[in-house]
Amino acid sequence: MLKWLFSAPLSPGTPAPAFDLPDDSGRRWRLSDLAGEWVLLVFYPGDDTMVCTRQLCALRDEWQSVQQKGVRCFGVNPQGEDSHRKFREKYRFPFPLLIDTDGEVAGAYLAGGWIIRRTVYLIGPDGRIRFGERGVPDVASILAEVS
Repeated sequence: MLKWLFSAPLSPGTPAPAFDLPDDSGRRWRLSDLAGEWVLLVFYPGDDTMVCTRQLCALRDEWQSVQQKGVRCFGVNPQGEDSHRKFREKYRFPFPLLIDTDGEVAGAYLAGGWIIRRTVYLIGPDGRIRFGERGVPDVASILAEVS
C-alpha cells in the first residue's frame, strides 16, 4: 500500500519518459523538442510552500552556473497556471513551472502517488537519466553530472 512512498527514483541510464506539458504562460514543452540538450526536472509537492520555495530559490540563486552548463530547468507539479505564475513571479524564477494536472508525468518519473514526491532528475542530451534523487540535492552535485 505504501510502496509508492518508498520506491527509488528512475536509475541513471534509464531512458527518460516523454512528456508534453504546458507551463505557467501556456507554452507547451515536450521532451522530444529538447533532444540534444541537458534537461533538469524538479518535481515538487506545492507552490509557495517552505521546502519547495527553498529548493527552487536555490536553483534561481545558482542560475548563472545552470546557464553556463547549458541546462534547461523546469519545476513540475499538478497545480494550475495561476498558482504557478504567482509563485514564479513572487520569487523571480528564471525557469518555467510545468503543469502536470493529472500527475501522469510525475507517475512516469516515479514521483507521483498520493502527493508528488520531491524528486530531481537530470536528463542528458541522449535522452537518458543521468541523475535522479529524492529530496533536495545540492545544485552543484546535480551540475557535476553535466559533461
